[in-house]
Amino acid sequence: MPMIDYPLPLLGFCAYSGTGKTTLLTQVLPLLKESGLRVGMVKHAHHSFDIDHPGKDSYELRKAGAAQMLVASRRRTALIIEAPLRQEEPQLEDALALLQSDALDLVLVEGFKLAHIPKIELHRPSMGKALMYPHDPDIIAIASDSPLPDIPASLVQLDLNQPREIADYIRKACLVQNQSTPSRLDPPQGIHHAN
Repeated sequence: MPMIDYPLPLLGFCAYSGTGKTTLLTQVLPLLKESGLRVGMVKHAHHSFDIDHPGKDSYELRKAGAAQMLVASRRRTALIIEAPLRQEEPQLEDALALLQSDALDLVLVEGFKLAHIPKIELHRPSMGKALMYPHDPDIIAIASDSPLPDIPASLVQLDLNQPREIADYIRKACLVQNQSTPSRLDPPQGIHHAN
């Protein structure tokens, strides 16, 4: 299956629940912003969720029947689109289509683990879970909280406890991708951990 075609670099983060994807991303995002990158973020939710709350005008209008609710102010804009009840999960391509790609330099994706985009796998051996990379050819790097001696040399190893190292990897990979074909991150050289 081909990689998702998108005009910007895409990089996913995949891991078992409880590994710390969101925690890591909240540490990496400010570092990427500090380096001048405009980063879009797409997160998959496994359940129904609200970003507005009962009593707020936007919530009441949406619940009253608005199929799309856009709230805009000088500081932020939020678009809530009500999806019809359906069995299938949303596709990453549909979410990406809603982003204003001309205002971004790259997009990070949390979840959507079946999407064909380059990914960093987060791994904590202490959780006792199997590595995902043998079953996902889109994984280009593994961030672990301890060294993994049996990882193929083709995969970059990153320290899960070093957000700056991971941000540097993303920044360099983004620059490499901007000089090559869309939606394919190539691992930058010289970032491998010594095993």
